[in-house]
Amino acid sequence: MNRPQSNLDLAVVGNCEIAALIDDKASVVWACLPKLDADPVFCSLLRGEETEDSTGIFAIDLRNQTSTKRRYVRNTAILESLLEDANGNGVRVTDFCPRFPARGRMHRPMMLIRLLEPVAGRPLVRIRLRPSAVYGSQAPQRSSGSHHVRFSAPDLSYRLTTDASISAICGEQWMILDRPRALILGPDQTIEEAPLAMALQFLNETRRFWEGWVRGLATPPEWQEAVIRSAITLKLCTFEDTGAVVAALTTSIPEHAGSGRNWDYRYCWIRDSYFVVQALNSLGTSRTMEDYLHYIDQIVARSNGARLQPLFSISGEVEVPERTAPALPGYRGMGPVRVGNHAYLQRQNDVYGAIVLAAAQLFFDERLANPGDAVLFDRLQRFGELAAKSYEEPDAGPWEFRGREQPHTFSAVMSWAGCDRLRRVAARLGLQDRKRYWGDLAAAMHERILQRAWNEELGAFTSSFDGTDLDATALLMPELGFLPGNDPKFISTLGAIERDLKEGDWLYRYRHHDDFGKPATAFTICAFWYVNALAAAGRREEARDHFERLLGCRNSLGLLSEDIEPGTSELWGNFPQTYSLVGIINCAVRLSRRWEDIL
Repeated sequence: MNRPQSNLDLAVVGNCEIAALIDDKASVVWACLPKLDADPVFCSLLRGEETEDSTGIFAIDLRNQTSTKRRYVRNTAILESLLEDANGNGVRVTDFCPRFPARGRMHRPMMLIRLLEPVAGRPLVRIRLRPSAVYGSQAPQRSSGSHHVRFSAPDLSYRLTTDASISAICGEQWMILDRPRALILGPDQTIEEAPLAMALQFLNETRRFWEGWVRGLATPPEWQEAVIRSAITLKLCTFEDTGAVVAALTTSIPEHAGSGRNWDYRYCWIRDSYFVVQALNSLGTSRTMEDYLHYIDQIVARSNGARLQPLFSISGEVEVPERTAPALPGYRGMGPVRVGNHAYLQRQNDVYGAIVLAAAQLFFDERLANPGDAVLFDRLQRFGELAAKSYEEPDAGPWEFRGREQPHTFSAVMSWAGCDRLRRVAARLGLQDRKRYWGDLAAAMHERILQRAWNEELGAFTSSFDGTDLDATALLMPELGFLPGNDPKFISTLGAIERDLKEGDWLYRYRHHDDFGKPATAFTICAFWYVNALAAAGRREEARDHFERLLGCRNSLGLLSEDIEPGTSELWGNFPQTYSLVGIINCAVRLSRRWEDIL
């Protein structure tokens, strides 16, 4: 049985410890254990064309299946898939990772629970549990007991506990589903409770947690469904043990067909994390920011004053060396599959500004239990000094060019923003001398950036100082406070970007050649930057219309990847991309009408 080629119409379930991607056949096609950047136990997403013998999958097959209907349980990270066959038999598969408060702490075990329930007729189902190990190169050792199947791989043991037939699972036999069954994949530990009773209890507790979390969001009146789904998914992209935020949950989904632009995004980028923290803060949830700053604090303490690299592992390790995993053919057979990311060795000068920007709210938000103080301000000043020192120096830039370094405008503007926020924080703390110091420094940086980043002939800010290439990051200047949206130079830059980088409703991040040639797909977040830029420039109704069209290109579960093909709206790149979901939240918050204007 060959199935259709892989696509990114995937759902995400998780609990801020692990996460799983589930396709439109209710198969788990990607999940790393025991944490978000670990070995993918389920990796069929990168196996190429799926066949009857494919491994790295956790499938629920319904014989003669004809349709699947999927939905998230409202305001939760719980997925329901309704499978129906040609004879009207139906099965509901409920997938979730437990997450709820218990005994004074958050219970978020390394656990995926799958509930199977007959909803019509006498459905005939088969369970194919085929984990892999060492990036698809090995099969874990398997042994079974009366109610469990145990798997052992290098550095990891885990088990499936169930009230379904172990013989049927191990033999992949078809069986009549005549009553609900629970499949609990988790640590290699004995479960004393009845599996179904435990699964239902955890389901109810997890539903209550997510419903309560969503009730605490300060969502805008319009586009609430899109904002809520984006916020939940951003939360699932955090590793709560350390506070890290991953850029995406996958590795090596190519930016476009056959491009070789296959990167591992299961790490914490300082820049990306700032934008995630900012978006969640705008919805009134500050816990992610506090956890992330704890993560940064640990990294800074270990750095011993050295320059900061742009990304770290979710556990805080400095080195994430890049290699290939030859046993995996890649998404649709488009390798290579990469593990690690060489960008950790790069110089990206925006990181210092990004840290200050992420921390700035601590000094102004009265809701926080531990607000910013003079001690934290002193630590942030060290990053400000590094930002001021490096803002004109060449770096790899936000797009992480591997073959060249230039003084990138975006890096300079982020550095300026960090110094500008230190001025504001100093004023908040009543430190007038530091306010003057950072104000004078930010003003000098601002003037210098205006001189070197503006190209009079193009009538636009360019990608790098004294350069000639356009870059979509210039659209962020009003959002970062560098220029107002009605500034003539920004309006002119907006026009140049519309002319040269826009294709349909989507924008390329740049059009010039890089290490791999010219980009062939649009970078999803850039279209949302464009929407915000339209609003900042006073073109609000146009921005609203454009935003509505972008929302229509989400997958069937409301999620987005890193890249999109303008002509077909097909999703490419790693998934789900936190940057893209941040764009949804930021645009909705900015463009929504007030409740008073709706009711």
